[in-house]
Formats: sequence, C-alpha cells, structure tokens
Amino acid sequence: MIKVVSYNMRKGIGLDRRRDPARVLSVLGELDADIVALQEADRRFGNRASAIPPHMFDDYSDYVPVPLTDRPHSIGWHGNALLVRQGVEVEESHALHLPTLEPRGAVAATLRVGGTRLRVVGMHLDISGLRRRHQARAILEHIADGEDLPTILMGDCNEWRAAGGCLADFGERLCPIETGNSFHSRRPIARLDRIFASPELQLVDAGVHHSLLAARASDHLPIWARFTQDGGDSPDDAA
Repeated sequence: MIKVVSYNMRKGIGLDRRRDPARVLSVLGELDADIVALQEADRRFGNRASAIPPHMFDDYSDYVPVPLTDRPHSIGWHGNALLVRQGVEVEESHALHLPTLEPRGAVAATLRVGGTRLRVVGMHLDISGLRRRHQARAILEHIADGEDLPTILMGDCNEWRAAGGCLADFGERLCPIETGNSFHSRRPIARLDRIFASPELQLVDAGVHHSLLAARASDHLPIWARFTQDGGDSPDDAA
C-alpha cells in the first residue's frame, strides 16, 4: 500500500495570517503518508528559504525532504517540494523546467516504497489556461522520455473547470483520481488540487483531508490517495 498527499501549504501562512510551520507539520502528521508533494513550500523572494525550517523535519516529523536544489535553506524548486517517509528510498530527483511566465514549475523523483519503484511528479501550474496546457504537455513528454515506471502526478493545477484544458491532457495518459473539493479551505467549492496515476497503480481510496487544523493552516485542504500496484493485495483481499 502506498499513500500519497498533495498540499498547497501557502508558505505556512494560515487563515489567521500567522506563519506557523509547526502547524503544517501537524497537518502532515495527521495524514501519515508515504509521499507528499508540497506547493508554495519555499518563500518566493530572497534566498528562497523553506517556509518550514529544514531542522524541523528531523525534530518534529517522520518526513525527509527529497533533495532538489543546492540552495542551503531551500527544499524545493519554485515552491514545489517532495517529502518522503523515513525509510523510503530516493533513487533520483530533479527539477523540471517548464514553459512559464510565472515562477512555477514541477519536480520529479524516482522512489522505492517497499518493493515498488515509481516515479512521482509534484507540480504547481500557471494561472493562464494556455500556459497550463503547455506545462502539462512538457510534463507528459518528460515522463514519456524517461524510464517506464508506475507514475503519480499531483499538485495544484489551478484549473477551475471540471474537465478540459490541462486536465484532459493529463487524462489522455493517466487516470484522474476523484478526491473532492479542496479550495477554499474555509468553504471548499473547487478542485484546484489534483492527483493522476498510471493504470498499473490500483486505487484503493482517496479524499480530501478535513480537520480543524487543516481548515486553518492554509487556504487549500490536502488531498490524498492510496494505491496498490497492479497484482497486489487490497485490504479486502488480505482479509
């Protein structure tokens, strides 16, 4: 079983306008995932420092940031970061340079979770619909050019429509996962945050994480999904 989470953490600034990295880590602790894709994880200006001081991962969580940058205080690329549970092996990781007018991008890693090797891409796409489609195609081309692996894409797609646009582009090759509305956290009415998975990953369940803490920690709620690899046992099979 593999559990993944995507979370736009809004640089750690909650609805109370306080920057509280410990609160974000507490939300991630509630989720208890194997792999997390964060958006807006780094501050936009200056040295692009992580909104969660790196030492806090060691001190207050079971998560390890995936290496993506040589900046000493940053954990991501244009705010995109990947975290893995301690014990998950990171074989390779890198930033994806996308066509963009904004400071947006994507990050990718090849991971081993138990006996499963898979590729994970975290992304935060442009507010321009045309630019989002260009970015989606760039991500899909990158995947097609790489090793043939089970793949999960997740992140803030900034797509307000229920279908079409970049969602249709991703859906041509990957399965969209129904999680639910994640924005705005005070009153979720939109599915800006999305997860897509390749067909060999079997969906077990998925959803939006609603908790009192998550409702205050960011303007987005985290979304999550659990998978087994094709041919693996589901919880019902194991019983």
